[in-house]
Formats: sequence, structure tokens, C-alpha cells
Amino acid sequence: MKFITCFIILLLFSCNDHQKEDEKLKVNDVLISGDSTQIDNPIKTKKEIAEKYANQRFRKVTVEKIASNKFRFQGEAQIFEANFNWVIEDGHYELKKGYEMTDAGAPEWGKFDFTIEAHKKRDNSTLNIVLFEISAKDGSRQYELQIPLK
Repeated sequence: MKFITCFIILLLFSCNDHQKEDEKLKVNDVLISGDSTQIDNPIKTKKEIAEKYANQRFRKVTVEKIASNKFRFQGEAQIFEANFNWVIEDGHYELKKGYEMTDAGAPEWGKFDFTIEAHKKRDNSTLNIVLFEISAKDGSRQYELQIPLK
């Protein structure tokens, strides 16, 4: 009888030892312990998880709404003479247009950062900004990058 009791106690201790190893298991910076989970990396806020837009000439372009009608644009562009244009439209009309400069011209990727205030003509319309390069050959739009403004 003593032998069976000792065997059961030994068996219980060995099972608990494996459970401790499982509690210390670390997977992708997450520490798993029993029924709770501790996250080592902080959860990113909505602002930190900005959607990025890109095409052949623009990359890492983000839009941040800083007021009800004010938007901040940041990114990089590989543009001839570091000069690109933009147009804000609502699907029917061009509401505002202009140009910006990057801090380096092609073939380098120059950074840009600018702010625009844009108002809708109609409440049910959706604003978009189109970033593009003007063709030196014929003045047409090239490499258009259309981004919705939410």
C-alpha cells in the first residue's frame, strides 16, 4: 500500500513539473501561463497602424486626419526634380490642387510632409487626393496614386 501511495505522489509531482515548463513557454513575445496571457509588446493604437499607400513613384504614403477638414500627408517619392502635384476631388469635381516638393530628386527617394484643408461640396460625397507626376514630354499626369480621405 505504501508503494502505491509513493508512486501516486511521485506521478503527481512529475505532472506538475511538466506544467511549469509549459507555463514558461514563450511564443512570439507572448508569455503563456495557465489561463492568462501576458503580452510583452504594447498594442498599437489606431494612429500607429496607419494604412500605407504606394505605386511606382510614391511609397510609404500615410494620411492622418488632424481636424474635421484638415489632413496631413507623409511619405516618400522618387520624382524628377523632386516636384509632384496633387488634386483633391470628390468623384465629380476637382476641389483643390497644388504641388509639393520632396527633399531629394530621382533616382533618390525623397521624403515629403504637408497638410491640406479640404471641404466637401456635398455631404454624401467622398474626398480623394490624387498624387501624381507631370510628364515633361506632354504635361500629362503620370504615376497617379489615388487615396481616399476618411
